[in-house]
Amino acid sequence: MKLGYALMPLSALVLAACMSQPDYRQTSAELPTVVSVDLDRYVGKWHEIARYPNWFERGCVTAMAEYAQLPDGKISVTNTCTKENGEKDVAEGKARVVEGSNGAKLKVKFAPSWVPFAEGDYWVLHLEPDYSAVLVGAPSGKYLWILARDPEPPKATLDRILKKAQDLGFETEPLVYAGNPA
Repeated sequence: MKLGYALMPLSALVLAACMSQPDYRQTSAELPTVVSVDLDRYVGKWHEIARYPNWFERGCVTAMAEYAQLPDGKISVTNTCTKENGEKDVAEGKARVVEGSNGAKLKVKFAPSWVPFAEGDYWVLHLEPDYSAVLVGAPSGKYLWILARDPEPPKATLDRILKKAQDLGFETEPLVYAGNPA
């Protein structure tokens, strides 16, 4: 019983943080994903090129995500944030593929397995044919990332991804780009 009381403030904090994230997608239209994702090609290192401001990446100047397939079919997720002073924050989690999504929709969890309601949506909204860059977001409109294998993708690739984000109803002005802490 004492554990339950100890978790109540943590639960309230998590709930408050989730509720305070702005919605940057001003449409109720269904959010389409790519048709399928070959997870064998998707795993590996990705550089964060841009993101919506969020509480869990506050102060990050650069960030990197690394994905690896696990024997149980899930995907390990390791996010590394580098702060202005060079300090690194590492968050480790797991992702599972949403059934019927052909790998285009994942549920990601960074909390311990016993914490309920702690999964986030990770939907692949655009993927370059050569798997060099990707637009990932949440149907809520609260989260959006542009990731690339190269920390400086070609401008044409970035422009194409930004246009796709706008076509899907996402605002692009709030995006924070790598090298700028937020």
